[in-house]
Amino acid sequence: MRTLDHSDPASGPVGPGQRPRRADPVRTFLRVTGELFITAGLVILLFVVYEVYVTDLVSAGKQRDATAALDDRWKSPEPVDPADPERVERFEGLTEGAGFAKMHIPVFGADYSFTILEGTTEKTLEIGPGHYLDTAYPGEPGNFAVAGHRVGKGAPFNDIDLLDSCDAIVVETRYRWFVYRVLPKADEVAGWATGKGTDPRCGDVAPLGAPYERVVGQEIVSPLRGEVIAPVPHRLDAQVNPSAQARLMTLTTCHPRFSDRQRLVVHAVLVREWAKDPANPGETPPELKETS
Repeated sequence: MRTLDHSDPASGPVGPGQRPRRADPVRTFLRVTGELFITAGLVILLFVVYEVYVTDLVSAGKQRDATAALDDRWKSPEPVDPADPERVERFEGLTEGAGFAKMHIPVFGADYSFTILEGTTEKTLEIGPGHYLDTAYPGEPGNFAVAGHRVGKGAPFNDIDLLDSCDAIVVETRYRWFVYRVLPKADEVAGWATGKGTDPRCGDVAPLGAPYERVVGQEIVSPLRGEVIAPVPHRLDAQVNPSAQARLMTLTTCHPRFSDRQRLVVHAVLVREWAKDPANPGETPPELKETS
């Protein structure tokens, strides 16, 4: 029986008359290369874990704080303006990172709700979806445009590629509810009237006419295509009276996942809005029940 003591020539020191083996350079290279790949793989794995899970936890906490602050602000009494009995929403003076609305997407589940913040800086987007400065606000003519992360940092827009035409996007402000529905996708436009357009949920949705004929429910574009958030998407030269502009909502996020090479864009149109009833604060839009 062999033992692992120094009398074993395979494990003992080199004796007189024995020549030490020269290291095989190929084997050494392969071993070192393999160790480097393993180390690199571990580093990448740790980075992915951090980006996907750790930043999600951090952002979830920040989003909860932003939502709590917004709820407190909405609950605080506000003087009634006799000149504004309808309690029209005012968004002037919002600072970067301030929450001002909530977004609900019922098909993503009854608990899908994110506070929307002003601005799209990296710091703001780590908290939640951010409103592009100089675009419309909820319910206004023009394009209410919102950006959000798709992987990590809360990933509020992780699944927006799964949105179908006519799916509801419900925006809540202090005084009102706004119901947007995703526009027809490019391959649905031609047969809309006899196809998807017959779905009861699509009763107020149809392909938009000129100058909005290039605006569809979903598209993938270069990050340089900033015109997708213009008042008339894809038409920076369009001359449309503000009062006659469509009331759109646009969501943007990185595409594909784990890359910022392109942008995934979802366009929706406002189909309904109504004022909250102070006497019935628990009343919510029926669209919030469209969870499937």
